[in-house]
Amino acid sequence: MRQTAQVLIGGGLVLAGFTAAAQTPASIPEPITEAPVPARPTDFLTPAFHKQRRELLRAQLPPHGVAVVFAAPVRNRANDVDYVYHQNPDFHYLTGYEEPDAVLLLFKEPRTVGGQAGVTEALFTQPRNPAREQWTGRRLGAGGAKFQLALQFAADNKDFADAGIKWADFEHVLVTDLPADTRDDFANSADLHNLIATFRQQAGVPADYNPAVAAFNNIIRRNGIRNAKRVTDYLTGQVKENPALGTAPLIKAYLAATSDAARRAAIDAHPPGRFDDSTLGEKLDELRAIKTPEELALLRRAVRISAMGQREVMKLLRPEMGEMEVQGLHEYVYRRYGAEFQGYPSIVGGGANACILHYETDDRLRLDNDMVLMDCGAEYHGYSADVTRTVPPSGTFSPAQRQIYELVLAAQEAGFAACRPGAEFNAPNKATQDVVAAGLIKLGIIKKKDELRKYYPHGASHYLGLDVHDRGSYGPLMAGNVITVEPGIYIPAGSPCDPKWWNIGVRIEDDALITATGYENLSAEAPRTVADIEKLMAEPSALEGFKLPDLK
Repeated sequence: MRQTAQVLIGGGLVLAGFTAAAQTPASIPEPITEAPVPARPTDFLTPAFHKQRRELLRAQLPPHGVAVVFAAPVRNRANDVDYVYHQNPDFHYLTGYEEPDAVLLLFKEPRTVGGQAGVTEALFTQPRNPAREQWTGRRLGAGGAKFQLALQFAADNKDFADAGIKWADFEHVLVTDLPADTRDDFANSADLHNLIATFRQQAGVPADYNPAVAAFNNIIRRNGIRNAKRVTDYLTGQVKENPALGTAPLIKAYLAATSDAARRAAIDAHPPGRFDDSTLGEKLDELRAIKTPEELALLRRAVRISAMGQREVMKLLRPEMGEMEVQGLHEYVYRRYGAEFQGYPSIVGGGANACILHYETDDRLRLDNDMVLMDCGAEYHGYSADVTRTVPPSGTFSPAQRQIYELVLAAQEAGFAACRPGAEFNAPNKATQDVVAAGLIKLGIIKKKDELRKYYPHGASHYLGLDVHDRGSYGPLMAGNVITVEPGIYIPAGSPCDPKWWNIGVRIEDDALITATGYENLSAEAPRTVADIEKLMAEPSALEGFKLPDLK
């Protein structure tokens, strides 16, 4: 039920379709909001965890510095329907607060905020509103945030503008980014849009600050020397699509450089100023890349749930199924095990659709016996898995399918062998590329290695955690990193090779924890070898016999 405005037209009642978001009809009584809260899971990260993360980050701030982190925007799906809210992972990591319209401040030295001296951390939250909570759910409010999340100082977001923060005293104002896709709720003077506007005005953010340019600048600062070719190629493509980017000083200087020394000089000549949108992200990259035992417990749960989804779907898969049905089965298993969301839109592609890397339509009505690629990951308490299996719906690989599959599996084994502390982040990717290139040449699909990217166009690894493509330095691998190992081969119809290979797309993706001596495959419960897959697909599923009546 959604509260709507009512309009009478020609004697009939028309629902105008807009939400009276800021006004609750006077006829609705204030609900009793202090009733006992129903039981929730007890394995969330603790306030002590989040407080430790804040203190570790605060310790790395420069003298006379302040870190500013905003909650994620509420994003509209259509008309008066919003997407399910998902918190900014940095904000979640530092606070555990899951509501919108909030801002967190961390001070290097104690400050006076809202008349309270000695403050090192301050959270401004959306206020309690019993009438609104009856429609949209419970709120912590400032008091709840302070005591339940163990914040030193908390106040309503409407108090942010008058909190008495002396922004001119800070030599460094550090942010990750300023959300650019906020909506201004005319009835809420302290929504995220207004919190950001207040911050920009009081903190002296440059009027010409451009979040898009800032994002590219940060890519250059963090990766522009270590991965010069990839960064240069990426930026060149972006500038081609949007020539105005090429006039930004750092981007222009970096693209003009022809050596690492010149690139370093360009970066050094364009450092972040007092308003610094680079350093905080780098510090969070370092912190979030090493998973704590508490984080690993949640991540293991997410990965195991995802592996169980792969197992049950393999056992139930049939040629007459469609992609959307397969997607729904994965996601049912996730919810059955307590995962709140998917970590990303599920990718279920059969045949030609398996050759589209981020295929999300999932609406092919019948799989037949084309290989079906299932890239699906559960999100458990904010932490996302990322597991891919590619299998034949009949339960038996054809000779061509088997050859491509076993080549990808051999590449993945080589990638796993490169997963060890101290190895370069790109080492698993390079190992997989070498195996795939040699195998494609042997099969006659390519003639030389530099044709590889035609059929293997992505990297083999990314960090995993609160984001499916998680924060990390992309430097040498370290114990506590969790990364994917995901080689693939994709041969769309019309490719310059024997047509027997056409429309075969295979990706095998697992989630690896880097340990002190090597790696642990967290998703090993989902079978990978041809023999193990065919054996499992012959077994009955726990979901067997689940059949809905036909819709006449």
